[in-house]
Amino acid sequence: MKRIPRNRNVRQFHQAKWDEPVIFELHQPGERGVIPPSVSEEVAAAVGDAEACVPQGMLRSQPPALPEIGQARVLRHYLRLSQETLGSDFNVEIGQGTCTMKYIPRVNEMLIRNPKITELHPLQDESTVQGMLEVYHRLDLAMREISGMDRFTFQPGSGTQALFAMASIVRAYHEANGEGDKRDEIITTIFSHPSQAATAAVKGYKIITLYPDKDGFPDLEALRGAISERTAGFVVANPEDTGIFNPRIREFTDLVHAAGGICYYDQANANGLLGITRAKEAGFDMCFFNLHKTFAAPHMCGGPATGALGVTERLAPFLPGPLVETDGTRYTLNRSPAQSIGKVRMFQGVAQTVLRAYAWIRALGPEGLLDAAKVAVLNNNYLYSRILKIPGASAPYVKGGRLEQVRYSWERLTKETGITTEDVQRRMCDFGLHYWTSHHPYIVPQPFTLEPTESYSKEDLDEYVSALEQIAKEAYEQPDIVRSAPHNSTVHRIDESSFDDPAKWCITWRAYLKKTAPLEAGIES
Repeated sequence: MKRIPRNRNVRQFHQAKWDEPVIFELHQPGERGVIPPSVSEEVAAAVGDAEACVPQGMLRSQPPALPEIGQARVLRHYLRLSQETLGSDFNVEIGQGTCTMKYIPRVNEMLIRNPKITELHPLQDESTVQGMLEVYHRLDLAMREISGMDRFTFQPGSGTQALFAMASIVRAYHEANGEGDKRDEIITTIFSHPSQAATAAVKGYKIITLYPDKDGFPDLEALRGAISERTAGFVVANPEDTGIFNPRIREFTDLVHAAGGICYYDQANANGLLGITRAKEAGFDMCFFNLHKTFAAPHMCGGPATGALGVTERLAPFLPGPLVETDGTRYTLNRSPAQSIGKVRMFQGVAQTVLRAYAWIRALGPEGLLDAAKVAVLNNNYLYSRILKIPGASAPYVKGGRLEQVRYSWERLTKETGITTEDVQRRMCDFGLHYWTSHHPYIVPQPFTLEPTESYSKEDLDEYVSALEQIAKEAYEQPDIVRSAPHNSTVHRIDESSFDDPAKWCITWRAYLKKTAPLEAGIES
């Protein structure tokens, strides 16, 4: 097949491949990575028999069955795995739209690797962690200024946990006012994150979903029709996951408040709003920020993340504890705030993530935060102007400027060439670039969602657009190149049919064995 000339701005890339087994398969009896020294006589005399301090029921009858592997073998194993990983440090990571993949200052990474942080333990006495408690308190104060809220907690481990906590606070508030049984409906929008509806549903609420008007804004008249004496709350992202900002949001929150409902705000991504607009002035009673998005901490696949949850004064008694308190000289943990909804996660949040975010805010200051928002919006609108010139690409709904991201569409490309957004996604792998479609359901047909943040230069954005231009050219002239992609990756095509079938999901090793054993034996599961 004759190859189409490649755009000179597109980077050459080939994914590394190692036939690397899992760590357990590297086990070699007798190999050792580290041989700890024997306990000295002085230590033994001072400590005594440590095993005697452990209850008999908690003692192992035999050592744990861990792989025995030498240091060199372990080092090679994990370095090889790292070479097979394409992450934000390796490529122009604007394709993970809505997740705000920005540059994380390495000085902040050095900061959180200080032993004073790495050796902290959440069960330490408060007197030994005064410095870290002060950081929690100071970040709380900064978040209050950024949002207009009156109190923050950093306990939620993600945006979804923060949304769950907010839905719990809505229920606790109405129950405290004797309306818990009466108010059983939460209103949200189709372009808000699916976790908004899901977390409210877990709390037992009926979900009412608003669809967009012709310009992509939540339909205000539909909201009027949805509000009733059963309305418990309204949850929305603004801008929504399309990148469209609703300038009439205060009308929405005023309507819900007039009906006795609580308004809470998904600000997981606030990258285009810092220093420009606040949750308080928009009429919200609660909001949350993902520190692992807007505030330059690693996303880390939902691991050590933090959903910073802020509330107005009337909802503060319901916050999950513990909360950091201070009398001006000493910091303490209020483990059981009055009327608290209880914990949504252990302890008071991830110290390293809190410290990163605090350091980022302090380094930038108010003017720097505002500049970050302005550059993020500028980058996004430059990208927007260029992508709309690519044959087959479009951006549905409101025309003109967008905020910090855009949900685009390849609908025309698909109709004219048969190439889908998933085909484009796989072809992007050949250029060493990540590309994301959108949350299901696909309200925008053949979607792809991009968010350049403030971290990327014009040259970075041009490289990304060049790859999209190359793929669109291939789609029209030789679509088989795109349809058979990726060509330079270690995995070419996968069967995605099981993604939407929970009966086929294997979240744990035990579930995998349970579901695959009957198939291997020729028995239908």
